[in-house]
Order: sequence, then structure tokens, then C-alpha cells
Amino acid sequence: MLNIFKKILTTGVVTEPFKAPKDAELEQLGIEIKSRIDKKFSGSIAIRQVDAGSCNGCELEIHALNNPFYDIERFGVHFVASPRHADVLLVTGPVSRHMQTALLRTYEATPNPKWVIAAGDCAACGGEFGVSYASCGAVSNVIPVDVVIPGCPPTPLALMKGLLGLINAKK
Repeated sequence: MLNIFKKILTTGVVTEPFKAPKDAELEQLGIEIKSRIDKKFSGSIAIRQVDAGSCNGCELEIHALNNPFYDIERFGVHFVASPRHADVLLVTGPVSRHMQTALLRTYEATPNPKWVIAAGDCAACGGEFGVSYASCGAVSNVIPVDVVIPGCPPTPLALMKGLLGLINAKK
């Protein structure tokens, strides 16, 4: 045990130092989002992400927004666990028949004013699933949609641009 402790003390830190990523487009977009949020939403905006039946490709890109590279929270965008705390619903996937009622309840539980973003091709038009016995198709077939972000899946930058488009469109 003492040998292990001695080795730990003599070896020191063996990891590489963290280098902050530099992406000019990301920084410029983030600064613009932050300035708009500061003016229109008093410093922060809360998003509730709803998976209405997607393949999870869009969710992976949405989760990337919270990683150290994008770190969207530094721009005043926060993801919340309850629709009662949300300003925006970010819906992914074609709405499956089993999720239709849950999506409607989530929409109704979100306080006014509320906005809805349909993220991804499946949420925009139903994708390859369309309307069938198992799928309602696009999110707009179930609840009103304010902004559509195309892509399969949309990149984190596309998601940020779509959010900025929503902020700019709303007064």
C-alpha cells in the first residue's frame, strides 16, 4: 500500500492540459444568442426536450449542445426537466400514436407564452415514417410549431441557428 502511495506522489499529473476549442462561427453565434436572450428573456431561456418517437440521432446532437465544446449554458440556454419550467419545447421524431397524448399533455403543461421547435426531418414532415397506423407524422399534425430545424440529424450549430431564428421571430 505504501508503494502505491509513493508511486502516486512521485508520478504527478500525467494528463495533457485542457486546450479550449476555438470556433469563430460558434462564438459569434453564441454571442448573438446571448445578446438576444438578455434583451427579450431577462438573461436566460429554458428548453424542455421531448422525444416523440425518434431514433435518438437528434437527441445525440441536442446533448452535444451541453458538452464542453458547445457549452450552450454559457449563452443563457438551459435545459429543464419539467415542461412547467420551460419557455420552449424542442420536439424530435415523428409523433408516434403512443406519444401523441403525452406530447399534448406536455404542450398544455407548458406555461404561456410557449414556443415549439420541431427538430429534425422526422419532426418536420414525418420522415420516412409519414402518417400511418403507428405514427401521426410531423409534430405540426399534433401541436402548433413555430420553427422547423431541418436535418437528419441537425448539427448542434443548426440547432443554435434555429433557436436564434425563434428568438428573432418572437417579440
